[in-house]
Amino acid sequence: MTLDSSEISILKRREIEAQIIGSLLAAFQNEIGAEKTLSIAQKVIENLAFKNGQELAKLLGGNTIEDFANGLSFWGREGALEVKDIKQNEKELSFNVTRCKYADMYETFGLKEYGVLLSCNRDYSLVKGFNPSLKLIRTQTIMEGGSKCDFCIVKTE
Repeated sequence: MTLDSSEISILKRREIEAQIIGSLLAAFQNEIGAEKTLSIAQKVIENLAFKNGQELAKLLGGNTIEDFANGLSFWGREGALEVKDIKQNEKELSFNVTRCKYADMYETFGLKEYGVLLSCNRDYSLVKGFNPSLKLIRTQTIMEGGSKCDFCIVKTE
């Protein structure tokens, strides 16, 4: 997946992926068990997200916190996210997602149990791929029943 300003939004990409991956995960769980299936899937998704982070830095022409903040629009296309309380300086970017159409979409497709794996957990590896000296700290997600997704991206070096 290349993060660009093409016709298809990330929300739509996740929708297409979810319909395929949900069926694959269920089939693999029946064959090799849930623990092994989800462990393998997590590794694959983390690797993809790391590469997406690298691609995003190239696309944005930099990998600073300011650059990352400028890239937030990719995930919010089609009203996918409602973002509030944005605070930013050169060492930290924090914001809250108070509405998440990604979570709604996984629930609609009966894939809520996979939502964190397929979507939320990508964020950590994406940030690391974007800039290895940045770290994502998050204490809750809407996908896991929280009232919001609280993002704090900090510069560690």
